[in-house]
Amino acid sequence: MAKHSPGDRILCASAGNFGLAMAYSAHHRGVRVTLYAARNANPLKLERMRDWGAEVRLFGEDFDAARAESRRAAREESGRLVVDSLDLETVEGAGTIGLELLRLREPLDVLLVALGNGALLNGVACAMKSHSSATKIIAVGAEGASAMVDSWRTGRIVERSRVSTIADGIAVRSPIPEALDDMRGMVDGAILVSDAQIIRGMQLLHRHVGIVPEPITALASHTGSAPRAGKCRDRRWPPWR
Repeated sequence: MAKHSPGDRILCASAGNFGLAMAYSAHHRGVRVTLYAARNANPLKLERMRDWGAEVRLFGEDFDAARAESRRAAREESGRLVVDSLDLETVEGAGTIGLELLRLREPLDVLLVALGNGALLNGVACAMKSHSSATKIIAVGAEGASAMVDSWRTGRIVERSRVSTIADGIAVRSPIPEALDDMRGMVDGAILVSDAQIIRGMQLLHRHVGIVPEPITALASHTGSAPRAGKCRDRRWPPWR
């Protein structure tokens, strides 16, 4: 947003959180933003985007359909198209989280990061690997939206005809090739978790941290595969080996 002047127009697609960030930043800089979202996107997030002054257009039954429509609109309308995880600035922004984690007293052995389009994972991984190369970076995806994890594991683009997961913020069925390229050499492994495990993670965060998280927040908090005390030499752990 810092590169744009008041009155400029930006188009993008979002399942919610990215759109909220874009709407918030655009509001404070006087930039016009048009956000595309699926018809079944979180209504509370859509309302908040509108509160920040964004024009919200609903299209399709999932995020990928909305993203495709934003690309079509950008070819016909004036304005810049910003694609989460493709435009480098979105990855750089997520990298600031990695810089915060690097300020912890002790270096991290393993860091589990939610994997959607890839901006969050790649930004954090780049920062961590640049200053703490021994830290293992593990991508965590949802079983019902496994396209990104499957693509990374197989080394080729794997698309899904549909997605079905409570974690709507990472429900991607058509991976961005550039995001997958960024993952290579930085990501050490990947895990897929079920909706039941995600819900269990939400319950754990509520019980022990006192917050009511959305599903994507709890994605990496309960893999369901962690060993019990005294079992750390179990060859089945870590599950990404």
